[in-house]
Amino acid sequence: MTVGKPLPHESARLHVTGKALYTDDLVYRTAGTLHAYPVRSSHAHARITHLDVSGAARVPGVVRVLTVDDVPGVNDAGVKHDEPLFPSEVMFHGQAICWVLGETLEAARLGSLEVVVDYEPLPAIVAVRDAIAAGSYQGNTLVLDRGAIDFDSAERVFEGEFEFSGQEHFYLETHSSLAMVDESEQIFVQSSTQHPTETQEIVAHVLGLRSHDVTVQCLRMGGGFGGKEMQPHGLAAVAALGATLTGRPVRIRLSRAQDMAMTGKRHGFHASWRVGFDDDGRLLALEATLTADGGWSLDLSEPVLSRALCHVDNAYWIPNIHVTGRVAQTHKTSQTAFRGFGGPQGMLVIEDILGRCAPQLGLEPDELRRRNFYRPGQDTPYGQPVRHTERLGRTWQQALETSSFARRQAEITAWNAAHEHSKRGLAITPVKFGISFNFTAFNQAGALVHVYKDGSVLINHGGTEMGQGLHTKMLQVAATTLGLPIGQVRLAPTRTDKVPNTSATAASSGTDLNGGAVKNACEQILERLTDVRGTTWEERVANAYMARIQLSAAGYYRTEGIYWNGLAMKGSPFKYFAYGVAVAETQVDGFTGAYETRRVDIVHDVGDSISPLIDIGQVEGGFLQGLGWLTLEELRWDDTTGRLLTAGASTYKIPSFSEMPAEFNVGFLEQATEDGVVYGSKAVGEPPFMLAFAVREALRQAVAAFGPTGASVELASPATPEQVYWAVKATSKQRDPAWTG
Repeated sequence: MTVGKPLPHESARLHVTGKALYTDDLVYRTAGTLHAYPVRSSHAHARITHLDVSGAARVPGVVRVLTVDDVPGVNDAGVKHDEPLFPSEVMFHGQAICWVLGETLEAARLGSLEVVVDYEPLPAIVAVRDAIAAGSYQGNTLVLDRGAIDFDSAERVFEGEFEFSGQEHFYLETHSSLAMVDESEQIFVQSSTQHPTETQEIVAHVLGLRSHDVTVQCLRMGGGFGGKEMQPHGLAAVAALGATLTGRPVRIRLSRAQDMAMTGKRHGFHASWRVGFDDDGRLLALEATLTADGGWSLDLSEPVLSRALCHVDNAYWIPNIHVTGRVAQTHKTSQTAFRGFGGPQGMLVIEDILGRCAPQLGLEPDELRRRNFYRPGQDTPYGQPVRHTERLGRTWQQALETSSFARRQAEITAWNAAHEHSKRGLAITPVKFGISFNFTAFNQAGALVHVYKDGSVLINHGGTEMGQGLHTKMLQVAATTLGLPIGQVRLAPTRTDKVPNTSATAASSGTDLNGGAVKNACEQILERLTDVRGTTWEERVANAYMARIQLSAAGYYRTEGIYWNGLAMKGSPFKYFAYGVAVAETQVDGFTGAYETRRVDIVHDVGDSISPLIDIGQVEGGFLQGLGWLTLEELRWDDTTGRLLTAGASTYKIPSFSEMPAEFNVGFLEQATEDGVVYGSKAVGEPPFMLAFAVREALRQAVAAFGPTGASVELASPATPEQVYWAVKATSKQRDPAWTG
């Protein structure tokens, strides 16, 4: 039985030796490939009044320029039909207007410089606050509502507002596609995509074809994090259009600067709120408005907003709640899916509220959080019963014990008293995250399993591998179900002509869905072999073939027991909740705001882990990426031109080894089998991201130590050293108005 064994990633050796192939590597194995280069807008919002591509044609090595006149089908790259592939009105700085095809990338780049574009500038909105002031919204307004808001009956009432940043995916492999056409005019696209089926559909409708005319393959991705769920489609369509018109393979690979300036990011949010507590610090009512910065088009903004509203409660019972959600339209890249898919944004709102209100309630933040945990029999604001609430308590207690929380809290109090200009903070925060797609139809998956006459096994499934270890888990599921050593099972790349109508590899559902489908296919084959004799697997397979028993099966899985009304914001959209708790200790320098994360202890609920080594990596990586969002990564746009100012590693800081906690302990919740899912496992892709709230709250605690007892600290997000310094300054002034820092 290979399920539950700590096996290495199935491509780990290929990764570290450089032998692993990615989409763009295939270009050098494809003869006659043309290279595409974009002509990009120099305005955030403008009407194109004239486009002259004739100059590009005179550049040596330029083969063709693709424009809107070349599109035989639908000139749109989105599922909402609000994303023109070749726009007549540019909606963000850096938007692609047309594409130059060249024998080399340099020829295409030089050709792009000769394209003449005339504009009629139009008013642009860049900041989300400006969009709110102008009433610039798109999509549906969502309302999460339960009970009756009555702040007059609450003993303590607080209010505030909070704006927090988005996040750049910064996958190691930028967006890339390679398209070609065969002799029967079948389109074959290699794409770095989390959603091959949707890429297939967009390519088909741009070319005026049917889905069966297009095959999309994803060999592997060098990271995705949600950024390759929707954003690859238009790029793949451009490559396919170029291949169709020239009869030659066409490659698109964005540079890092292009990728950052042209593709979507995590949604930044603005939140205004009012909250009521009783005298014991228990939540009575929450009223809030959440505004997501959607950028220029809808993309996935509505479901991201929906999940944000569904997670504004995090792990806490809020009996009366009214939260309004809106999507602002701004002239920036169309913001998109990112690990957590709105969940982190919603949860950050309630965690910030509790962190700010705890001192004013006279309670320790950990005690305020604990008092408000969900208890058995309670349900979420959208009506879903919260199962296994005892696991939240067990996870919390296990984290308190393994981190020696009480002892260290006393030690930090003593340390802070002895150090005037440097302070430490210790915080513990929970996570309750729902697993499944909000859009119920996406909760299905397929797989194709072949058993060959020699007993070897080949599996296909609809999920994509972006480094998260999904393929490794699928090999373990197949081997365990068939009762074979893992070396007897091989996995083929994800292709739309092998497993059709797949859902995106997203929502932390890859293992649940595809694992269920692979297991189903294997069980079908085993059922057919029930009466086949043989002392070994190979003998049984050979005898089955001779008896004309089918040795191939198409597996299928659908998540049962879920339903959702997205407009009413009611239902049970999640199969289960994943729980986690993190304890973090930080130290802040009062002179500069510089800080370090000294220690982190995590206890996470993964059910019965299919692949413990993979899951530990996901917890560690997710946490560190969350830490980046909350403390380091700051997106900046020029408010006048709309140009992204942080368009490279020199100006955009992501976590590195220097941000790793000096001591980092990760453990799993014990006795946590989840019923109704593949081998009792739980999703682990997204939930650990939000464990990083503990670091932000530990920074708040450290900053509070510079002020008087009971100081309430407002902390920006991301809490960069600069922002921490300003928070230290504001808090110190509460203690001593003459303090100058």
